[in-house]
Amino acid sequence: MKISETFIKNIIESEYPNNFQFVYDSSNLIQYLDKKMGAVHGDSKKRRSLANIYAIYSILNFYKDDFYNKPDEYRKFEGYDYMKLFNYYRTLYGGSKLQNHALNSRVNGEFRNKFPEVTNDLIIINNGKYLLHIDYLFVNDIDISRICCRIIEKYVELLIEKDHALLGVLESMKQMTDYNEKKNQINSLLTEDAEARIFEIISYAILKNHYSNIKVYFGYTRETIKEEHLELFKTGRTNANDGGIDFVMRPVGRFFQVTEVNNYDKYLLDIDKVMHFPVTFVIKTKRSKELVLIDLDNFIETRANGMVIIEQRYRKAIEEIITINELVKWTFSLNDNDVDGIIRDIDIYYRLEMNMDNNDDE
Repeated sequence: MKISETFIKNIIESEYPNNFQFVYDSSNLIQYLDKKMGAVHGDSKKRRSLANIYAIYSILNFYKDDFYNKPDEYRKFEGYDYMKLFNYYRTLYGGSKLQNHALNSRVNGEFRNKFPEVTNDLIIINNGKYLLHIDYLFVNDIDISRICCRIIEKYVELLIEKDHALLGVLESMKQMTDYNEKKNQINSLLTEDAEARIFEIISYAILKNHYSNIKVYFGYTRETIKEEHLELFKTGRTNANDGGIDFVMRPVGRFFQVTEVNNYDKYLLDIDKVMHFPVTFVIKTKRSKELVLIDLDNFIETRANGMVIIEQRYRKAIEEIITINELVKWTFSLNDNDVDGIIRDIDIYYRLEMNMDNNDDE
């Protein structure tokens, strides 16, 4: 069986040079971790899975100190208290806002989906206490808990390196004096293979500063009409699997959803979630918005299968398509203050997303 992540292979091989492949092939737990750690490459389709990984790591962390190579003692153990585990993994990198779903059900459900042949859950839940099943802690007589901890710790180390790389780019942009160079640097981050959360933050920063230059006139009566600038607000965590809308505009009340071009079914699902309220889709593609709209229209026509009410429901709910092409064009049209605003906003919202304090790098 092929080991997906090179760093995992290196860790196992350093500990078991003569039988590292056997250890990997015999351990569902190591294979599970291997399948969950593709985010180190910045693949836009890979989530970091910190909730699931930290749920496992929090148990392993205490287990290796208390029960390493003590299988008989561990078989009598009733589990670690929920609050002990929960409080611990919320102190870990990127863990401060994690919820308890992974401990309670998510890990076990996903583990069984990946390994349908297993008979036991990975995490045993015992009236508010949690422990890992011993089946997954040993390969023959080898206790693999410390190896698993090393794998998780290296994964987090690689994530931290990747996260801080963008901060370095932002810092270099702040020092630039040529604003065309700044604009080119911003637009160089808008790639089709950019990590989803980074694309969402950068697209928000560009749109926020772009729309701030547009004036509208609102009032409840003719006498109270006044001039206002459009404002764009983020509504939640980036790339969150929460079914929410990514940006909201006031005072006109537009919804924005950041997505990718390759799954039109998700577009319709997003529209359904807001009861067919018109949505502007910000799409991570360099294809023209006209081509995307043609493809989306064809998808709606196929899905509706001639049902006019369904076709109208979805077509009316597509307010606008914005692609990388529009983001690049609008960046070049901004003045120097707005360009600095983009860099500042990326920095602020990226640090917020990564739970970084401004002093973390000092």
